[in-house]
Amino acid sequence: MSYKAVPITGKEAVCEKYFRRNSGEIIGNREKENVTILLAVESGSRAWGFASPDSDYDVRFIYVRKPKDYLKLKELKDVIEWQLDHVLDINGWDLKKALVQFHRGNVTLFEWSNSPNVYKKTALWEEIYEKAKAYFSKKAAVYHYYGTAQSTFQGYLQEEQVRYKKYFYALRPLLACRYVEEYGTAPPVLFEDLLGLALPDDLRQSIEELLEIKKKTDEKERKPQIPVIIEFIREEIKCQKQIADAMEDDRRIE
Repeated sequence: MSYKAVPITGKEAVCEKYFRRNSGEIIGNREKENVTILLAVESGSRAWGFASPDSDYDVRFIYVRKPKDYLKLKELKDVIEWQLDHVLDINGWDLKKALVQFHRGNVTLFEWSNSPNVYKKTALWEEIYEKAKAYFSKKAAVYHYYGTAQSTFQGYLQEEQVRYKKYFYALRPLLACRYVEEYGTAPPVLFEDLLGLALPDDLRQSIEELLEIKKKTDEKERKPQIPVIIEFIREEIKCQKQIADAMEDDRRIE
């Protein structure tokens, strides 16, 4: 499945314009590194489609250095981190690091590659990603998403009053598990696309209502638990742990 850049407005347009205009200067001059950006996308809640009014903007990118830089005896760092302010967060990985992580079935890279909010995507990256798809691991993906949901459930959804943002940080990975198990490929990034999976009517209705509330609610605001949603999360975590444990290791070793 291919993704195209989507129209970005408001603060996102500022982020996009700033990143397009200054990416070379920011990374090249400020960090004293001369790199070429292969992929730059939005990650996090804004890419997932359930951002709050005060959500930050997470830009993630893949870059490659000049060939001579990889021949230096002193190994250069393989990440570039740049925080514009408390709202804009820009972080990038070296291509070599990305390739190693693709080989390991790192789900994060598949999510970046499929982000619907694209600032830059080169033909070279599209070629790399087509080859990387062969290294997608269903078992690694299900364990990753299960672990994300489990840690969110244990860390943020145990009290009577919770931040509704955290519901989605458990719901999305659990639905992603189901998608991987059903289709055997990397799941869609947009949360609404995952709602195409079969769900009980009462759960679906509660999630859709929650989604509208979340878009209008500040990140730190707490509200009462929603029984049908928290019960689904609790039981689905148990189910996905059993499924993940029983799956064969399908990671490629060559």
